[in-house]
Amino acid sequence: MNTSFLAHELSVSVSPDSLMLPDDSRYESARRVWNGMTDKRPAAIIRVNNIEDIRSAINSARRHQSIVAVRGGGHSLPGLSTCDGGVMIDLSNLDEVVIDPVSATAIVSGGTLLGGLDKAGIAHGLVVPAGVVSHTGAAGLTLGGGMGWLSRRFGLTIDHLLKVEIVTANGDIVEASANTEPELFWGLRGGGGNFGIATKFHFNMRELGAVTTGTWAYDLSRSHNALRQFADYAQSAPRELTTAFNLTDKGLSVSAFHSGAADDGMTLVSPFGSLAGTRSGVCGLSDFIAFQSRSDEHARWGRRYYAKGGYLAELSDEVIDCMTAAVRSSPSPDSEIYVLQLGGSISDIRDDATAYTGRAAQFYWVVQPIWDDAKLDSACLQWGRTIAAQLATQSMEGNYVNEQADVGGDLAAKAYGAAKFDRLQRLKAQFDPGNLFRLNQNIPPKAQLSIESAMLSSKISVDGVN
Repeated sequence: MNTSFLAHELSVSVSPDSLMLPDDSRYESARRVWNGMTDKRPAAIIRVNNIEDIRSAINSARRHQSIVAVRGGGHSLPGLSTCDGGVMIDLSNLDEVVIDPVSATAIVSGGTLLGGLDKAGIAHGLVVPAGVVSHTGAAGLTLGGGMGWLSRRFGLTIDHLLKVEIVTANGDIVEASANTEPELFWGLRGGGGNFGIATKFHFNMRELGAVTTGTWAYDLSRSHNALRQFADYAQSAPRELTTAFNLTDKGLSVSAFHSGAADDGMTLVSPFGSLAGTRSGVCGLSDFIAFQSRSDEHARWGRRYYAKGGYLAELSDEVIDCMTAAVRSSPSPDSEIYVLQLGGSISDIRDDATAYTGRAAQFYWVVQPIWDDAKLDSACLQWGRTIAAQLATQSMEGNYVNEQADVGGDLAAKAYGAAKFDRLQRLKAQFDPGNLFRLNQNIPPKAQLSIESAMLSSKISVDGVN
């Protein structure tokens, strides 16, 4: 790839001031992404201002055989929002959220952060169920599935999608919905960024109601008994209630979140504050925006992250034993095991209805070392991978692609399962036969279909039809 020719072509094809090259004063800050483990230098950064910028950037990158990274919120755990020597397409200027309170719908641009979506909706008492860190990008979270505090009550983020607008590897603008490009719509709901750059999402929204929350800390020595009781309580919880816990070498933190009728909230939330001898805790009516952003500082930009997760059918004694033993050897104060309760509305939808896999799971676990000193890299990565491998033996088949810091190998195939992966590969061959969008949990195009698609594309170009 000749980067000088690419840079010249981009300079005349994208909006003024959107192109940043390494000698630009804005470049150093623009190339940074959330995970401090990632330190890459794109040949060009295009902070796009409109959909034509995206099309120009894609077309130029394809012609020059450049690798393409797509940055929405920049939260990709493996650092796939950027690249060395390629083109970073930065959507952060495209952050508009349009709410229609009458139809209870939202139109969300591809560079929007979850906090922006939450704030725009809550002004009307409406929400789209999403993640738990407000500076996460809405696009990446949605395309992987999207789970959080409201998922048990309302379902995943993808379960509220009405349609998605993407720009494909050929620079085409395609709208996918249940009625238009339904197969692509199936794949976009869990298949990640494999099929194009998502520029606009149309969502159904839900009425939130009152929010009641509780958070309690337990001594590590009592964590096994506390989690055994936690598992019993969680099993009978109504879908309006979602629970989660964090385990570190400092102890166990349990959280409960209820939305809906305020009268029910305290009754359902408070039992999680008396599991095995509370050290400290709070419980009561909460502000939704404040609760959604409570982890923002802990998960702030520039820290070093590794994560790997999996689904659980139940919180068994074996799993609890593994988790409580694991944190005693954690390599940093913020190395943690996080577990979010699932089930409820998530499980109402058939697993084959979307590309997302794992609807039968009752819990999702994530082993997540977090640290700040690069000298701890080796120890933290080793601990994360070792404990994740141990928990994987107790886990269900399938996985959530958004919470995996490793890439390559058969990770994506195992995450989706054989039948879905084959279907996704065929879809990939149709919309991205050259695998331009490969900086993700990659689904390589089905080989023969990819060749046929490339030949057809070439013939159309020669015949002058396109």
